[in-house]
Amino acid sequence: MAAAGIALGSNLGDSLALLRDACKRLRALAVADGEFRCSLIYRSAPQDCPPGSPDFLNAVIEMEVDMGAEELLRETRKIEEAMGRERGERNAPRVIDLDLLYVGEEQQATDELELPHPRIAQRRFVLQPLVDIRPHMVLPGEVETVAEQLAVLPYEGCVLEPLEDGLE
Repeated sequence: MAAAGIALGSNLGDSLALLRDACKRLRALAVADGEFRCSLIYRSAPQDCPPGSPDFLNAVIEMEVDMGAEELLRETRKIEEAMGRERGERNAPRVIDLDLLYVGEEQQATDELELPHPRIAQRRFVLQPLVDIRPHMVLPGEVETVAEQLAVLPYEGCVLEPLEDGLE
């Protein structure tokens, strides 16, 4: 078994309902009776997106899985597809986005998957929710905790607003 971190994002449709639906679908992939942690949900301005893109809702979950990273990636892509995700222009608005952040201590870089996710430490909309659930976590290949990485990340262009509603 391994702990897998997944970032969830949505900026089309009823994003809150979509994040909750994705969370339920991800829970079905988790080890029965294993830990399943959910961050707060944050509203954030779109970054590096086409002009006029709506704000995002973002969260992070961590769950125990008994599958490898490649299989988990396939399963998360199936969830995205079933929820109406269409892949097209990079950073275009989307109904759901599920990004694997880490799977246990795995480190890899292929055309399909890089673990841990290479831009975690540059994205406040990922780091803040991750800190909500695992502040003392040190990602594979890193020396600082995610909370320490968040503390030095500039706020430039990323204002996060936590929502009262959670994923569950």
